[in-house]
Amino acid sequence: MIKLIMHGCNGVMGQVISKIVEETDGAEMVAGIDRFDEGKNCYPVFTDLQKCDVKADAIIDFSAAPAVDALLDYAVEKQIPVVVCTTGLTDEQLKKLEDASKKVAILRSANMSLGVNTLLKLLKEAASVLAPEGFDIDIVEKHHRRKLDAPSGTALALADAVNEAVDHEYEYVYDRSQRREQRPKKEIGISAVRGGTIVGEHEVIFAGQDEVIEFKHTAYSRAIFGKGAVSAAMYLAGKPAGLYNMSHVIG
Repeated sequence: MIKLIMHGCNGVMGQVISKIVEETDGAEMVAGIDRFDEGKNCYPVFTDLQKCDVKADAIIDFSAAPAVDALLDYAVEKQIPVVVCTTGLTDEQLKKLEDASKKVAILRSANMSLGVNTLLKLLKEAASVLAPEGFDIDIVEKHHRRKLDAPSGTALALADAVNEAVDHEYEYVYDRSQRREQRPKKEIGISAVRGGTIVGEHEVIFAGQDEVIEFKHTAYSRAIFGKGAVSAAMYLAGKPAGLYNMSHVIG
C-alpha cells in the first residue's frame, strides 16, 4: 500500500485527489497539510508543515507557489519523494527544486494529464517539420477566472516543446499591443484568457501559406489532473533522488 500526503489538501485539487485516492487500489491518503483544517477529511490534517510526523511514501503538492519552498525543505529533511504540481514558480524556486532533486526524488510537470503529455511529444514532431517551412506559431490558453498565473505552466511547456524541436531559436511574445510592425519569423505568441469556470483549454496554431494546422486539448474535469498526480506519486514512491517528469510515468 502506497501511503500519500496531500499538500494543499483543502484546495479544490486537494479534495479531488483525496477522492481519487479513496477509489484507487494500492494507495492510501495518510495525512494532509493546509493552512486551515476544516475537519472534512478522513485523515489527519496539519496546519503546520513541520508538525506533520506521519510516515509516507510520497507527497502530492497542489498548493500555491509561496508554499513550495518550505515543502522542498521538508521533503529533503524527511526523505519523502514529492510530486510538485503547483505552477507559477519563480526561477529561484525552480533552481531550488533542481537542487533538492539531487537529495530526494522530485517529479515536476506543468500538467499532469496523459493527453497533454502526449501532445507535447506530437508538437516536437510537428514543429521539426513545419517551423523550417516558415509556419508561424501561436498558443492560446484559457482557464477559469480564479487562476492566478498567466500564461499557464502548460502553455509554457507547450512552447518549450516546440522550441526544443528547433534548437531554441524562437522568442516568446506575450503582448503585441505596442507593436506596429510585421510579425518577425522567429517568435511564438502566447495568449491567456481568464473567465468563468473553464477548467483548461490549450490550442497550438501552426499558420502557413494557405493552410493552418491546429492542435487542441480541452480538459472537461479536474479529475484528469488528479488521476495523473496519483499515478505519478505511486510511480515516484521508492525512487532514488533525481528530477522526474510525466514522460517517465507514461514511458
